[in-house]
Amino acid sequence: MSHQLVANNSSVILSFILVLISLYIGWKEKLGVDKEIVIAVVRAIIQLTIVGYVLKYVFKINNWMLTAAIMLFIIFNAAYNAKQRSNKLPQAMWISLLAIFTGTGVSIFVVILTGSIKFVPMQIVPITGMMAGQSMVAVGLCYRNMNSYFKDRREQVMEKLSLGATPLLASKDIIRDSIKTGIQPTIDSAKTLGLVSLPGMMSGLIFAGVDPVLAIKYQIMVSFMLLSNTSLAAIIACYCAYKKYYNSRDQLITD
Repeated sequence: MSHQLVANNSSVILSFILVLISLYIGWKEKLGVDKEIVIAVVRAIIQLTIVGYVLKYVFKINNWMLTAAIMLFIIFNAAYNAKQRSNKLPQAMWISLLAIFTGTGVSIFVVILTGSIKFVPMQIVPITGMMAGQSMVAVGLCYRNMNSYFKDRREQVMEKLSLGATPLLASKDIIRDSIKTGIQPTIDSAKTLGLVSLPGMMSGLIFAGVDPVLAIKYQIMVSFMLLSNTSLAAIIACYCAYKKYYNSRDQLITD
């Protein structure tokens, strides 16, 4: 007997009760997040509704140029949001774009070569969203921690520079720790797959009636992609970003 998912307007409206619970908790505990929750919910409804109709059109016409354009749009937005966490780092937008484009592009290109997925919008768009979203988080964490490390370890960096170290050598520990912080959530998630979490792709395939064993194989593939994607994005972002903490004479910018 088949079981089909039902998500009509009534069920969506009733599920809004869950949002009210969050609002109540925020109000009760005086967290000051009521406005942010409302804005997040409104944006989610509007954005997802628009995306749903756009993807319906894109899937129908199945044009490779339009598919590539949507990929670039997703990556650009991920880069923009990552840049917002850079604390006004110079050229953060271009660094983020390079990091996320490379990480996402390489991962998708490899699995296309293996024949696991095809360059069709129904497969490429969701995968791009997953890859770009994860690398966006990784790059954002790298920026935040690198900024914090350069403040906390300023004296150590200046001591190394005074002893003749290059900016790269003086920043090596900061770069390494920032990369590690950026990719740690992906590593932790991979450790708990199947034990704690049943990720989106696997759950979606199972909901659609796909054999759970086949769904697991695809999820393993996606996990490999995410590890590669976040590692590449974090490395590129950190090795490009650290230079912005120095001036043209290789001196640490203190402000």
